[in-house]
Amino acid sequence: MAARPATVTARSAWLGVPRPQVREFAAIAMAEAPALAEEILREIRREHPQLPLVLDDSGEPMALVGIRRAIEVFVQHLDTAEGRPTVPPGVFQEFGRGEGLHGRSLDSLQAIYRMGVRLAWRRFAEIGQRVEIPPPAMYELVDAGYEYLDGLVDQSVRGYAEAAARQAGERLRLQRRLMELLLAEHHRGDPAEALSERAARIGWPLPDKVSVGVLLRPAREAVAPAVGQEVLLDMEYEQPRMVVPEPDAAGRPELLHRALTGWAGAIGPPVPLADAVKSARWAEAAVGLMERGLLPAGGVLYCTEHTEALVLLQPEELIDDLALRCLAPLAHCGPTHGRRLAETLLAWLETRGGAPEVAARLGVHPQTVRYRLRQIRELWGGEIDDPDRRFELELVLRAQRLRGALGDPRARR
Repeated sequence: MAARPATVTARSAWLGVPRPQVREFAAIAMAEAPALAEEILREIRREHPQLPLVLDDSGEPMALVGIRRAIEVFVQHLDTAEGRPTVPPGVFQEFGRGEGLHGRSLDSLQAIYRMGVRLAWRRFAEIGQRVEIPPPAMYELVDAGYEYLDGLVDQSVRGYAEAAARQAGERLRLQRRLMELLLAEHHRGDPAEALSERAARIGWPLPDKVSVGVLLRPAREAVAPAVGQEVLLDMEYEQPRMVVPEPDAAGRPELLHRALTGWAGAIGPPVPLADAVKSARWAEAAVGLMERGLLPAGGVLYCTEHTEALVLLQPEELIDDLALRCLAPLAHCGPTHGRRLAETLLAWLETRGGAPEVAARLGVHPQTVRYRLRQIRELWGGEIDDPDRRFELELVLRAQRLRGALGDPRARR
């Protein structure tokens, strides 16, 4: 950008203009500032009729006040030529704030500012001719005007950013209240009506089904995953929560996979909207098992793909009590031999086959399996033929395998 009166050197054409001429130029421009401001506003209203006209406390259009003040500050600076002209912040920040609050971009506002500078320059050029300001000095004035415009835009951008931050904060607050209601164990009044009202305030269409996710932060300062506005996300929890609408919708799993790269956690099963808390409970349970090393912890898993582990490992006290009773015959077999008998018993229960099938599953000789099965019959007697007892035995043995107490023959395949 060319030199401007604010920081010009001794070779500046503007500083070479005799001071009486500069003062005469400034006096005329200041006297014509109100009329020039009205002309600029009329032209803006003609070109941009959709622009709202907001009045200040005195009933005067704020835009007119801002334009007039901007002209006056710039002209005063021409007369003093000390430092840089200070852009009046209030009105122009308010313009930017208004654009942000109404969901508009700053493009139209910047176009309006450029129009204002063009019209102002036209008037200043006429005044310059009247008082015989040399053309090179007037060219510098043009450059100074556009740099001044940059300052006005900066103020508006600041106001726009403030509005955007305020709106984002308000949406997060309303979103958090909606999630609190969705994940509440007990509801007061009409939950459906309350949900509809809170969802409408953030523009969230109520889905038929949802899945609730519980996340583990990869780091304390981790940036929130970019799941999009359709997915409700609350990062205020120690373990962030998210509500995924219509989890089986086309493209939803792929979107979540991309957004949650680098994160760990669990996504609960799809449930009707009113049962969101149930999906959250399963996700919390899965995360608990991940933290204990009983479920894969390298990424975000889906509870529906780990149903066996969640069903068998969650009611821990009941399963442990059942195991004590069902596996009591193994108490005197010694740890190693008892584990081998338990693995053989589970393979037999799962295959319902003879020694060859069980042996193939365990990777041992059929004769070894026959020996172990005879021992099992001696330990449990006729109970081993009871369907209910066999079901309980398979239940507790599967749970022990999931915990790593028994070998998994599937891992050898």
